[in-house]
Amino acid sequence: MMNIKLPQVLFGTSGLGNLYVALSDTNKKDIVSECIRHSKKPAVFDSAGKYGVGLALESLGKCLRQLEVPPEEVLISNKLGWLRTDLTTPEPTFEPGVWKDLQYDARQKISYEGILECYEQGNTLLNGYEAQLVSVHDPDEYLGGGADQVDKGQRYLDILGAYTALAELKESGKVKAIGIGSKDWRVIERISRDVQLDWVMIANSMTVHSHPRELVAFMKELECAGVAIINSAVFNGGFLTGSDYYNYQAIDPENHAALYRWRTAFDQLCLAYQLRPAEVAAYFGLKAPGVKSIALNTTNPKRVAGNIAMAAVKIPPDFWKAMSEQGLMDETYPNQYLNED
Repeated sequence: MMNIKLPQVLFGTSGLGNLYVALSDTNKKDIVSECIRHSKKPAVFDSAGKYGVGLALESLGKCLRQLEVPPEEVLISNKLGWLRTDLTTPEPTFEPGVWKDLQYDARQKISYEGILECYEQGNTLLNGYEAQLVSVHDPDEYLGGGADQVDKGQRYLDILGAYTALAELKESGKVKAIGIGSKDWRVIERISRDVQLDWVMIANSMTVHSHPRELVAFMKELECAGVAIINSAVFNGGFLTGSDYYNYQAIDPENHAALYRWRTAFDQLCLAYQLRPAEVAAYFGLKAPGVKSIALNTTNPKRVAGNIAMAAVKIPPDFWKAMSEQGLMDETYPNQYLNED
C-alpha cells in the first residue's frame, strides 16, 4: 500500500518530449512553471525514458533547475524500460513519426540489469532531481514482441527480474513506490498476481467511451487491496476532445464511422447540458473505481490551470442517465461512482 497522497490531477510530460510537435525551450519552461504555480506541493510529474527518448526527462530537469524548484517540492514518476542510445541513422528507429526533432534513438531494456540502467540514466537526465515513483513501462509491448511462446515466457521472466530490481531500490530507500504503466490492463492484472505493486497506471482503457466490465471488476480488486490507480489517456489519446487520433492511432470518418458517430452524439449531449467534453471525460476518468489521480498532458501553458480545475467540475446525474439511454455508455456501469461527491 502506497503512503503517498497523490493529487487528483498530475502532469504528464510527453509534450516535453516533443510528442507530435517540437516545443521551444521557452514553451516547455512556461508549462512546467504553470504546473508548479497551480499545484499543491509536491507537484507530481509523470515521465518516462520513452518520451522523446529521454527528452521529456531532460527538459523537465532543466526547467525545474531554471525555475529553482527545491527537489522536495516535486514528485517525479519515471516509467522505466527504454534506454537512450546514439542516433546512427538519418531518423530514429524508435517510434518513427511520433516524436519530433529527436537527437537520439532508444532501445527497450527490460531485465534486472536493464531496468537499473534505465533508472540511473533517467536520474542523470533529470539534472539533480530523482524519480521517487518507478515502474516498468509498456510490459505489454515487450511481451507482444516475443517470437513464440518460449520467447514470451522468457520475456515475462525478464519483467519479473526488473521488478526484483525495483523492489531493491525501494527497500534501500532510493524510491518511495513501485508501479506499472501499460495500455493493456490485462497485462497489469497478470503482473499484479506476481508482484506487490503500490500503484498502477492504466492508459487508454477506462474512459467515458470505453469502460469494459471486466476492467471495472479488476479496478475494484485493486481498490480493495490498497493499490492506487492513476488513470491516463482519459481522452482516448485526444479523440474525445476533437482530434483525429484514437488511442494515439490516426483515424478518419470513412474507416471509423462508428467512432465519429459516437463523438458527435456525445458532443451534442454535452452541449445540451452546457458541459465541455473534456470536463466530462476527466470527471469520468477520475471517478472510476479506485482512481486517485488522472494524468493530463498539455503543450499549452495556458491550459494548465484549467486542467487542474476540471477535477472540481460537477456533472448532474441526469447527464449520465441520458448517456445510458442514448447508448453512449454501458448501462451496467455502477452509478455510485458517477454520482458520488
